[in-house]
Amino acid sequence: MKIFCTVTNDLSQDQRMIRICSTLQRAGYEVHLIGRLLPGSLPLAAQPFQQHRLFCYFRKGKWFYLEYNLRLLFFLLRHRCELINAVDLDTLLPAFLVSRWRRIPCVYDAHEYFTEVPEVVRRPRIQKVWNALANWIIPQLNYCYTVGPALAQIMGERYRTPFAVVRNLPLRRMVEAVPAPAGHIILYQGALNEGRGLEVAIAALPDLPTCELWLIGDGDVKAALQQQVATLYLTERVRFLGFVMPADLPAYTTQAWLGLNLLENRGLSYYYSLANKAFDYVQVGLLSLQMDFPEYRSLQDQYGVFALLPDLSVSSFVATVSKLLDDPVCYQEIRQNCLRAAADLCWEQEEGHLLRFYEQVVAQR
Repeated sequence: MKIFCTVTNDLSQDQRMIRICSTLQRAGYEVHLIGRLLPGSLPLAAQPFQQHRLFCYFRKGKWFYLEYNLRLLFFLLRHRCELINAVDLDTLLPAFLVSRWRRIPCVYDAHEYFTEVPEVVRRPRIQKVWNALANWIIPQLNYCYTVGPALAQIMGERYRTPFAVVRNLPLRRMVEAVPAPAGHIILYQGALNEGRGLEVAIAALPDLPTCELWLIGDGDVKAALQQQVATLYLTERVRFLGFVMPADLPAYTTQAWLGLNLLENRGLSYYYSLANKAFDYVQVGLLSLQMDFPEYRSLQDQYGVFALLPDLSVSSFVATVSKLLDDPVCYQEIRQNCLRAAADLCWEQEEGHLLRFYEQVVAQR
């Protein structure tokens, strides 16, 4: 069976879809991952599945979404498949239309609660358009999954169709021991976008004189963060590392003392999120600072692998990090908890849920 998976990124950094597509390909499906080509896109690494990138003149905003969806529609019409997996709402329309035209299954992979992300919530008219699209299409779909139990319940109730759960877990990394890091490097890996709490982390550094902050990734607020760093005279303690290839990440994570995954409570998508970076930190035995949101609280109660932040403020950040600095025994115990939990919280344990989901789709089509 030939499966087309559709995304709006340039594929090179999408570890989640690389894992999903590789698992499906190994299971005997013929998988094609379709994204977009950017001027600065890195060459694609060889994968066991096929990869396609569509060029767009527009880079962002409504004109990008319109152009990309049209280009994706024509691609799907020109190339036949037997199942389309639309990743997130921004690729669902062409996938749905072609699936109806061809009478093939359309799977909705809700990587996030798209209509509730901050970038959409703060634009009511844009949110209205996306909500209309979601309310029209998703209730007609029989095959949907998302990344966490809370989102599955909420979206299932809202759209009146069941959502399965396939968590976004990383591949298992065999780390036998966790040596104490030489310094107090606080590491963030991911998009430098609004709502990620990075401004708070930078503002807290003057009260944490032994700590450095390393930021891996790029995004819309990078320039504003750089200006904040300069204003606070922190250029010697904050490093902007840009994009780092996944294979090179261990060179940074092994030096880190604390991982970051901070989110503002500015929409249901963030509040009920279950970010892959939280599990990435666990896999390398790195204690990480997470928000005290439902999914992270549930994992903390089960495994004890995080430090939870009660609210996203400079005072809470400083107090929580200072407590870890002052109690190295507790810090090291949590890192050991990460190593023990890593055997459970990995893709090798989760991919069975994905395969069983697709087996049901194939059996019912």
